[in-house]
Amino acid sequence: MSGPEQIRVAVVDDQELMRSALRMMVESQSDFTFAGEGVDGLDALALVRSRRVDVVLMDLRMPRIDGIQATATITAEQPECRVIALTTFDLDDYAFRALRAGASGFLLKDARSEEIVDAVRTVHAGHGVIAPSTTRRLIEHIAAGPDPDAARAAEVRGTLTPREFDTLLEIATGDTNREIAERLHLSEATIKTHVGHVLAKLGLRDRVQAVVLAYETGLVGPPRR
Repeated sequence: MSGPEQIRVAVVDDQELMRSALRMMVESQSDFTFAGEGVDGLDALALVRSRRVDVVLMDLRMPRIDGIQATATITAEQPECRVIALTTFDLDDYAFRALRAGASGFLLKDARSEEIVDAVRTVHAGHGVIAPSTTRRLIEHIAAGPDPDAARAAEVRGTLTPREFDTLLEIATGDTNREIAERLHLSEATIKTHVGHVLAKLGLRDRVQAVVLAYETGLVGPPRR
């Protein structure tokens, strides 16, 4: 019998100690393969252009090309490659910009190894990950920004069926398909289908981008002053 599918993980961080710790974490997992490492965004681009990389663990604050610019380029050039943004700061502007650039996840560097490992598997499966401790701050960050994009909100409503629109609002809660299914009294398989339709129709990579879109357009979110 063949073993589990190997997830090829690259590590990009300008701190040698952090790179070493992440590499050890990757190499300790039977279903992970270490795909290389780099010290900045230029190295990240070289890695994904020269070999197959499924997930990049990407520092955001780096010299030459930072993690945000590298993330935007990678997600544009390599749609199948997922990026998890790592930062020391609890949802500073860099982290939010990385999510908008196409990162499928955001975690703090002090996250436990198990959390990072789970995040790699989750984004590789096509889902998004935001550290639970920072979800509230993400919402506040978006709510404090410019007025919602009403035109985009109307476009979203017109693109989705009523059930798909309800599913988008549920995705924005951050809950899993199972939790959403229980709340809407539908099967998990049905919710998974609806989620796939929402992402495809709106041109979104994953659930993280769906959350950002829902809040930026004002479809969901705290009351604005």
